Amino acid sequence: MTDGFPGFSKDLITFYQDLKENNNRDWFHANRDRYRDVVQYPMSDFIAAMAPRLEAIAPCYAADPRPNGGSMFRIHRDVRFSKDKKPYKEHAACQFRHQAGKDAHAPGFYVHIALDGIRYGGGVWLPPSPKLALIREAIDQKQEEWTALTTDPDLLAHFGGIHGDGLKRAPKGYDPDHPLIEDLKRKTFFLMQPAPVERILDPGFMDDVEAAFEATSPFMRFLTNAVELPY
Repeated sequence: MTDGFPGFSKDLITFYQDLKENNNRDWFHANRDRYRDVVQYPMSDFIAAMAPRLEAIAPCYAADPRPNGGSMFRIHRDVRFSKDKKPYKEHAACQFRHQAGKDAHAPGFYVHIALDGIRYGGGVWLPPSPKLALIREAIDQKQEEWTALTTDPDLLAHFGGIHGDGLKRAPKGYDPDHPLIEDLKRKTFFLMQPAPVERILDPGFMDDVEAAFEATSPFMRFLTNAVELPY
């Protein structure tokens, strides 16, 4: 089932190959229409085509195809606090975040397309301290549920386990010998399935993404409920 989306064009890959060699404003301004035609518009079509599939998995999560202010990330980098001053991201990405979410730190499903490979799945990236505290509290109070979820064979087959950077020491209020201390130390929680970039050219790519989103569903439900939102 393709839902009318034929897959991305090889021109998207070529665009990012060229951008990597010419990551400057003059080049991008000269290629702005090309970016819209081979990246922005197809990504909008992909997001729109994913909307009914996502609704069937997680009705409280939004697939918004608008090129600005929707599920698609902007190509412009925030270089204010970065040593790397290249102005443009050398990848395309979208986040289907919770309807209550205001930014990329909300729980969400994610698709990332880069020259060195793609990845797709779900999780929460650097949630604000109050939300992170709620997630840790849920893991601590529902240890059996969390353990069953994180050791599920389907989850491990798709993603290899839960990932995300964490603290070097136990967070305040938690015993360093807690049986789930490694997860309690996390500041980010995500499940991502990798694939070669060429996979985006296949109409079956949407089926892959849908299957991964479905496989993340118990994990995403746990995180969503932990931060006191409906799934």
